[in-house]
Parts: sequence; C-alpha cells; structure tokens
Amino acid sequence: MPEQSVGVVVAPGVPPETAGLLRANAPLLVRIRSGWVPPAVPPEPPEPSRRGPSSVALLVATPAVLALMAVLLDSPAAPLGFVLLGGFVFVVLLKITSMSETPLRERPHARGVYEQARLYDGRYLLPEDFDEEAAAVLGRAQRAIGTVLRSHVNAEGLLDGARNAVLLPEQEWEIARLLAKLSALRAEHRALLARGVAPEVAAVVEPLERALAASEAAVVARVEALERYAAHVAAAERAYHARSQIEELRARLPRYEELLAESGADSLSVPEIERLAQDADQLERLLRRSVSSAHEAFRYLEG
Repeated sequence: MPEQSVGVVVAPGVPPETAGLLRANAPLLVRIRSGWVPPAVPPEPPEPSRRGPSSVALLVATPAVLALMAVLLDSPAAPLGFVLLGGFVFVVLLKITSMSETPLRERPHARGVYEQARLYDGRYLLPEDFDEEAAAVLGRAQRAIGTVLRSHVNAEGLLDGARNAVLLPEQEWEIARLLAKLSALRAEHRALLARGVAPEVAAVVEPLERALAASEAAVVARVEALERYAAHVAAAERAYHARSQIEELRARLPRYEELLAESGADSLSVPEIERLAQDADQLERLLRRSVSSAHEAFRYLEG
C-alpha cells in the first residue's frame, strides 16, 4: 500500500477556518512563497439602482422620440431623422450595457489565500519543506495521530479527548518543525559534500553528520512514542467494538433460548451460547486494560 504524501502542516493556534484554507491550497502557497503575488482587487464600483432616474426618463422619452423620428423620416428633413435615430439607438445600447454590469461582490480566492499566507507566515509548513526521509517520518506521526483522534474510544470519552485534541496537534507541529529544519540542514550538507571536501575539512564534517543523525534519531523517538500510544488505542478500539458486538448478541440471547424451548431442542443448548456473558466480561476487562495502557503511553508523551 503506497504511503500518502504529507500535506500542509499548520501550527496550533491558527484559527480553524484559516488552517483549513491553508491545508487545501498547497499549490497556491508554493507559488506565493516563490514570490508570486495575485493581482490587486480593484475597488468595487457602486451598484446601480434597479431603475434610476435616467432609466425612468428614457422610458418616458421613448414614445415622443419615436414619434418625432417618424415625422422627420417622412419629411424633407429625413437625414436629420436618421441622425436622431442613430443617437437614440446608441443611448439605449449604452444604458443596457451599464445595467448588465455585475458588481464585484467577492474577493478572488487567490487573493484571500495570499493574505492569510502573509498573515500567518512562519506558522505553516509545505510538503516542499521536507526531504524524502523527513516526509516518511512525518507521515508516520500523522497516521498515529489520526488513529487516536478518529477512534471511537476517544470520541466516547474513554481516553482524555480534551488533552488529545491539544497535545497531539502540538506534537505534530513540533515534529514537523524539527523535520523541516533537519531537511534544510541535510540539503545544505549534501550540497557541500557534492562540491568536494578537503581532507582538512573532513574532520569537521564527521561531527556534523553525527549531529544530524542524532537529531533525526531524537525526532524518530518522538514518533515511535506516538505510534506506541496509537497501538494501545487501536487495541482498545478493537476491544470496544468486540464488546459492543457481544452485548448485542447477549441482548438477543433470550430469543434464541425461547426458540430452543419452543422447538423442543432446549436440551441441545450449546455451551458457546452460555459463554457469551463470560466473553463480555473478559472483553470489558481487556478494554479497561487497553485504555489504561493508552493512558500510560499518553503520560509518556507529556514527559
């Protein structure tokens, strides 16, 4: 199964509506970062009234003008009638054009994205900020966080949903921020090595490479802690769904017993049916243990 590429990562504290706008417009943000500026929005012209005084005057004057043109066209002054007809047609067309103009009501989408990107510059990261290794690590963190936040045990309050909603986005942002810095330093380091390194410099390069490796290991350790937490939550989620199914079967048990009694087959009641209650109790204990383990893993994240 191919791994999904990372998207725009937005810092906690950015308003949800703005965060959604930024996440949905990665290509535009790339262009904006490269220096592209969408055209400025012209001032909105005043909206013409539906039927202003000039419109009323034109309607009132039309019969008289038409009558005058008819008289002129049927007289020696016919050329004057043609001139008057042409002018009148021009005025009517000009009025129709002005009435059909649509006022500018909405700011262009690109301009809105540009303004929010400028306002929250430094509080979001783009897929281009991560090299291949960093993107893979960030993807692992995002999948672990998604497992927790989308779980029923979290929604039902078996976990600390309020703390999850605060801590996990903070963890994602901090991991992404460190991975972006790591990616930038790695790119600079590789570019330096590609130009060739003198023997005298090699002794300095090696500690720098160890520093990059140690930083990556520390970030990966954070991600692994998230994955352990997500694994405990996934176990609790499985127990939660299994418990719900067992409870549903237990509710149907009297109907099965009634059927067996009415059919004269009650002596053939299988022990598996009677063990439903025991299974439910075991799943309840498993769910409590899974949730308890998830809480322990959560406390490790906070440490």
